[in-house]
Amino acid sequence: MTTATRAAPDSPAADTSALFVQVAFNRLLDLRREFAEAGVARLSLQARPELTNNFHVLHGGVIMTMLDGVMSSAALSKSGFTRAVVTIDMSTSFIKPARGRLVAHGQAVGGGRSVCFCEARIEDEAGELVAKAMGTFKYVDP
Repeated sequence: MTTATRAAPDSPAADTSALFVQVAFNRLLDLRREFAEAGVARLSLQARPELTNNFHVLHGGVIMTMLDGVMSSAALSKSGFTRAVVTIDMSTSFIKPARGRLVAHGQAVGGGRSVCFCEARIEDEAGELVAKAMGTFKYVDP
C-alpha cells in the first residue's frame, strides 16, 4: 500500500468520483456504476460465459466483487467523493444462482468520520434476490 498524500489546507477538496472506473478489474468484468449519490449506489453487470463457474452460473467471486463495488461506491458518495475507502470487513450470503443481467444496490447505513457501514443486495432480471452483504469501509485520504 502506498502512502497517501494529504492536500494542503488551501487546496481544493479531492474528487474520488472516478476511482471506480480506474479499477482495471471493474473494466475487465464490464461492471458499470449506474448511480452513486448521498450514500446510495447501483451497479449492473451482464453475465457472460467467461465469468461463470463449473455450474454455468456467475462465479461467486464476481458476485462478491459487485457487492464490494456497490458498497464502496455508496460509502464514497456519502463522503461527497472527497475521500477514498478500503474494505476492512465484508460478510456475504449467496441466496440463489445468478444468471443474466444483475443489478447491485448498496446503501451506507451508519458510521462516522473514519468508517462507513454499508449493506447491499443483488437482484436478477426477475427482481429476485441473488446475494446480499454487509461491509465495513475505512475512509482514507486519496
